[in-house]
Amino acid sequence: MGTAVEASNQLNSFEGANVSSVEEKPTVVFVLGGPGSGKGTQCTNIVRQFGYTHLSVGDLLRAEAESGSENGTMIENMTKEGQIVPSEVTMTLLQRAMKQSGNDKFLIDGFPRNEENRAAFEHGTGIEPVFILFFDCPEEEMEKRLLCRNQGRKDDNIASIRKRFKVFLESSLPVLAYYDAKGKVCKIDAARPVEEVFESVKTIFEPNYV
Repeated sequence: MGTAVEASNQLNSFEGANVSSVEEKPTVVFVLGGPGSGKGTQCTNIVRQFGYTHLSVGDLLRAEAESGSENGTMIENMTKEGQIVPSEVTMTLLQRAMKQSGNDKFLIDGFPRNEENRAAFEHGTGIEPVFILFFDCPEEEMEKRLLCRNQGRKDDNIASIRKRFKVFLESSLPVLAYYDAKGKVCKIDAARPVEEVFESVKTIFEPNYV
């Protein structure tokens, strides 16, 4: 995978291509990283500075799980086991949120979780992400962060955390490899302090910001 600077250079050359299709469809950036890698914090910073709408797939799924719907019960049970929710369910929630946002620039956080998700999104929407922002963080650091935070999440216990790590490694790495082959992965060292991480993030977004 390329460095942030390399990825930024690749994106500069990519930006000039297919301008009409980019204008016709929403701009999408997939945001990936293990649980506790700091994706959510950095997405908040990107929204504030660059005007994107942040759609956290985890938040959408948790909200649906708490709604009491039939899908919600299924989502809650699968989340407890660290399993990936079926693509059609996730896609429905995502597309609804995109339509309701009123924006045309999206950070889709925690998605695609696997190759099935990726194919379902691209085929279902006709949209390819402009790039993938990958927050790379050692498992030990992510575990420490998750255990220290106080958000009251049911899945922030050691057993669930380790299941989530395992699922991320097994399912998301092939997605990253797929997009890396297309020169679309921007890899960020996420083990550093928040401010330092965002400085690296800005070097990716600013040259390509519209």
